[in-house]
Amino acid sequence: MFRRMFLMGAVSAVALTFAVASSAQGTADEAKAMLMKAVAAVKADKAKALDMFNNGEGGFLVGDLYPFCFNVSDGKVVALANPHAKNLIGQDSRTFKDASGKEFGKLQYTAAEKPEGEITTTVYLFSRPSDPAPVQKTSYTTKVGDLVCGVGFYTVSK
Repeated sequence: MFRRMFLMGAVSAVALTFAVASSAQGTADEAKAMLMKAVAAVKADKAKALDMFNNGEGGFLVGDLYPFCFNVSDGKVVALANPHAKNLIGQDSRTFKDASGKEFGKLQYTAAEKPEGEITTTVYLFSRPSDPAPVQKTSYTTKVGDLVCGVGFYTVSK
């Protein structure tokens, strides 16, 4: 009886570990949902939203998912919760290249030229909040007033 209970507990623990690891990675649907939540937050109170994004508060840093925003006018990053990329705040996102040389910043910036709410998809290499090594990431960006905001998910398993 004890052995059976122990095995059931062990199986449950393994299942829970995989569930947590999976949710920490984030999915395309979770990234889109967070983007919509971020857009709503910016529309409600831009300054408060950017503060929450930068600090990863209010559910805006969940595993590897987090929003980022930059100005439409000059491309400068104003919000980014990833602790391995804080140095990008204040820099012109249009100049960003990934480890392979892909100019992903220019691609993300194209959302600024589209109607508000239209989503642009960009695939590039970037570090996770949990690991500075760059891996493949897909980001969704959209124009929100005078900002472009995005949320991405990592498409490579840990």
